Amino acid sequence: MMRAFMITAPNHAEVREVPAPVAAAGEVVVDVERAGVCGTDVEFYTGEMAYLHQGHAAFPMSIGHEWMGTVASVGPGVDPAWIGYRVTGDTMLGCGDCRRCRSGHQHVCADRQEVGIRGGRSGALAEQLAVPVTSLHRLPDDLDPAIGAMVEPGGNALRAVEGAALDPGDRLLILGPGTIGLLCAMFARAAGAEVHLLGRSSRSLEFARSLGFEHTWNEDTLPDLPFDAVIEASNSVRMPALAVNTVEPGGRVVFIGLAGEPSLIDTRDLALGDVTAVGILSASPGLAGAIDAFASGAVDPRPLVAATIPLESLAAVLGGARPDDSGGGPKIHIDPRL
Repeated sequence: MMRAFMITAPNHAEVREVPAPVAAAGEVVVDVERAGVCGTDVEFYTGEMAYLHQGHAAFPMSIGHEWMGTVASVGPGVDPAWIGYRVTGDTMLGCGDCRRCRSGHQHVCADRQEVGIRGGRSGALAEQLAVPVTSLHRLPDDLDPAIGAMVEPGGNALRAVEGAALDPGDRLLILGPGTIGLLCAMFARAAGAEVHLLGRSSRSLEFARSLGFEHTWNEDTLPDLPFDAVIEASNSVRMPALAVNTVEPGGRVVFIGLAGEPSLIDTRDLALGDVTAVGILSASPGLAGAIDAFASGAVDPRPLVAATIPLESLAAVLGGARPDDSGGGPKIHIDPRL
């Protein structure tokens, strides 16, 4: 048996003793050392997550898709040499047979499972996790667990920055200084861009400045500057249109944030501005690059982690509470061993 965090109904969750996973053919079982809490997890807790209403997920469910740990056992057909490796893994698990999977786009496979999100695949907010060996990415033996659990959001952010196609010295505006927005800022700064951040709360903007990002604004103070690219990383229904209206003609807008309801963009603004629009779903193609950037020290995501708490404290966080003595960052981590 093992302990796992389970959501049983909207706004109801508990830590349960459940059967420990057994590695099936092609799978490994990982001892989870650290897992992150994401906005998607909050949406599952509140019952707002679209997959619940589309039939892709159902309660009770085990959540968690940002994780790192150590391989404890392997299933049939898996090299035993994996045992003892420190790893993280891809959230998106495609069917492997369809046209999208065969072309390297398993993260948009129509029949995909998503760890802790979709298709009944149990998540990482538990003491152990079973995943396909093909989804694993090995981590350096000496990598801080806090960094390892930031690889998944880091891969998303890296893909967004790559989608912006920045040259050194380009001016980038990021809408939304949450975890993804700040990681985008870190990757863009490492690439030599001039980074600007737009947010709503003085607290989040102050934290961004503490990380060395001096160009922080709200909608009233945003200067009239030419932005070569804009990354929309908020959950606001209004920000996508602002992104399109703010970017320089001929520039690029990257959409990685998701609002709780449909947002509106006037496609005339895209066409008449000759703007390139890029959508980002999943860290999958960015995981290896995020690991390299974190391991080299080019980007250090640890300041974003405000607190590390036990499983038993998670429900309160999903309900909107902030842990006592937490730092200023937007990310909460779970150590299932606490």
